[in-house]
Amino acid sequence: PITGIRYPKLTNSTSTVHEPRGKIYVNDVDVSVLLEREVVFDEHGKPVTVKLTDYARQKIQEHFATLEDFLSTWRASDRKAAILQELEEQGVPVAQLRASVSADVDLFDLLCHVAYDRPPLTRRERANNVRKRDYFTKYGPQARRILEALVDKYADEGLENLEDIKVLQVLPLSRLGSPLEIVSEFGGKVKYLKAVQELENELYQSA
Repeated sequence: PITGIRYPKLTNSTSTVHEPRGKIYVNDVDVSVLLEREVVFDEHGKPVTVKLTDYARQKIQEHFATLEDFLSTWRASDRKAAILQELEEQGVPVAQLRASVSADVDLFDLLCHVAYDRPPLTRRERANNVRKRDYFTKYGPQARRILEALVDKYADEGLENLEDIKVLQVLPLSRLGSPLEIVSEFGGKVKYLKAVQELENELYQSA
């Protein structure tokens, strides 16, 4: 069972679309959700008036009946962002869920919390867990700086940017060299992408 949950007091203000949102804290991590009914659209474009979290839980569990089913698929995937995209295409209201919570919560953790009542971690907590394990010591100095910058990018912005090689063209990665110079530190593009995949596995090791 989840411990350390505290709910806010609801206000009396209402909206024609949905009831007021309030913040829920699980072990002091803000996982705010829309507490009342909201109109969402299913995969056929039909409006469904239902509590957002109940609808999301139902849709996720249609694809992954148990938490272990979801985790097994997540761990085995080379592109974890593709799983999130597929869920959205299958009717899971990913965008609405993302908009209703603190930006610090990892979307993976949010889905696990909504569908399976699993306490979430923030992205920064996951990033700090990787640093504590001294994962980067197996790499050379420059490759280590690159991976540390990728972890910072993940903590700030999320998984999607981590998997996009275009991230090498923007700060803070662009300070470390051109995309060609950066991938060369790992022995080429294929090995760079493999290093990113291994980094993702480290980020979600506790998953």
